Amino acid sequence: MKHSVRSDVPLLDPRDLDFLLYEWLDVESMCARERFADHSRTTFDAVLDLAADLAADRFVPHNKAADTTEPYRADTGEVVTVPEVAKALEALGGAGFLAGEFDAGLDGMQLPYVVSKAAHCWFQAANVSTSNYALLTVANAHLLQAYGTPKQVEQWVRPMLTGEFLGTMCLSEPEAGSSLADITTRAVSQDDGTYRVTGTKMWITGGDHEMSRNIVHLVLAKTPGAPPGVKGISLFLVPKYVLDEHGEPGDRNDVALVGLNHKMGNHGTTNALLAFGDGSHLPGGTAGAVGHLVGRENQGLAQMFHMMNEARIGVGLAATALGYTGYLQSVDYARTRVQGRPLGAASGAQVPIIRHPDVRRMLLAQKSYVEGALALGLYCAKLVDDVATAGEPEERDRARLLLELLTPIAKSWPAQWAVEANSLAIQVHGGYGYARDHNVEQLYRDNRLNSIHEGTHAIHGLDLLGRKVRMADGAALRLLLDVMEDTASRAAAGPGALPGWAEALRRAAQRITTTTARLWGPGRPEVALANATAYLEAVGHCVLAWIWLEQALTAAGGEGDFYEGKRVAARYFFAYELPRTGAQFDLLDSLDRTTLDLSETWF
Repeated sequence: MKHSVRSDVPLLDPRDLDFLLYEWLDVESMCARERFADHSRTTFDAVLDLAADLAADRFVPHNKAADTTEPYRADTGEVVTVPEVAKALEALGGAGFLAGEFDAGLDGMQLPYVVSKAAHCWFQAANVSTSNYALLTVANAHLLQAYGTPKQVEQWVRPMLTGEFLGTMCLSEPEAGSSLADITTRAVSQDDGTYRVTGTKMWITGGDHEMSRNIVHLVLAKTPGAPPGVKGISLFLVPKYVLDEHGEPGDRNDVALVGLNHKMGNHGTTNALLAFGDGSHLPGGTAGAVGHLVGRENQGLAQMFHMMNEARIGVGLAATALGYTGYLQSVDYARTRVQGRPLGAASGAQVPIIRHPDVRRMLLAQKSYVEGALALGLYCAKLVDDVATAGEPEERDRARLLLELLTPIAKSWPAQWAVEANSLAIQVHGGYGYARDHNVEQLYRDNRLNSIHEGTHAIHGLDLLGRKVRMADGAALRLLLDVMEDTASRAAAGPGALPGWAEALRRAAQRITTTTARLWGPGRPEVALANATAYLEAVGHCVLAWIWLEQALTAAGGEGDFYEGKRVAARYFFAYELPRTGAQFDLLDSLDRTTLDLSETWF
């Protein structure tokens, strides 16, 4: 890239993005694929540079203002947000970033997904609250493009890609939460082909505001006579404003804002409790929000997973971006903050705190977390491209299988360890880290939400151990282990520390194999899944060790501080982080029943 961000707030390292995209993932070679034939490294760099500029010009300046001035409901009933949020989103749509990876027929740039997501990392690092609106809108549009009718795509997707409309996903309910089988929202078909939707949805990010001409809600609901549980869930498009005969937003739909939620972070993002069909917005008090079926009845959850899985990668990258900018800001602080003297020196000038070994440990930990998480997120984004555009069916199937297995890790690992990076950034700042004069306390608050957004650690642990490693008779797990072995084989013949790290990765992969078999061997699912979160953490750390070995291999032979930095971060991960998994695998192998055998009265 030509430059870093024009800002006194470090966001990302463009040199690291170049390394990951071009030296490791070789995204330039994707231009040989028909879909990306009009692109080159020149166009990719232009997109990334524009994203860096836009992040600095439109996202950074109001990050503090949006944090301290939360959205509120005015006396008129309208939701008021900091004006700069709408201006930033307008600029984002005008520059084409909402349409980055979409078809040229929809006026999209037809970028590789991995390049588009790398560009969006700049916005997430600059101002995650504002970028949240974009993340959900793009994921909403992808779902409708995949399952909607041509008319729905034309009426709803096209204006979302320009930012005229913004999108949401409406899953949770006050009493159901993550238990989607228990949702009570109902949809009844009408003679005109529409449905009337009634129910309440909670925690709706971007659920109400005045920043776009319309809001496109994707709502999970059940129709009369539908099968019980998740098999009876359907998906409906329910707009804030019903379109008139010209396809323009007209009357207000029967979607009412009940209240705004105020979270510990992401203060600039509206978060709403919405009532669908309470009769408050339809003439004559007729209850029922006008909804349009997406796809077929009773297929809603499978369709919504299209959006949820994309959002999970997006949340993982958001967590990474917040951790990354916090890391860079703590490095800057450590270089300039003078305090203390070297160990063993009783007198003399004080030194920058970056010279103290424990500060270096904290910086190295952050570096290993955020650079590893960014590599994992972009790897998964490239798998999305491979699923859609790889040349051979076998290659596409392989990418699909690997992506399914890695998605819970790509979301949850950064949501845990990039937050730890933010915590360490506060620690590096010392007492100043807790003060609003510096950004790191806000970054921590904003990032802490991501361990719950798009599924908790427990949900993803259950998904990974209960479903993903067992699907296709274990084929996905075998594929991941084969990929890790390929990396280890190449590293075993490499210079320096690479062979030792290759052997450590092989041992970790063997623990995954034996522990997974041990957990499922007795045929007692409740015991196997009782410690699924520990399994997610252990396997996640093994995956990141593989990611770091890949980066170390790519950096082998490279000269200069950047490559030395990659090698020392890999050294740190293999010395400090990968050994953590031994105790976790031991716990899992023991089939421990502590959480099963206690009484709730003991708390």
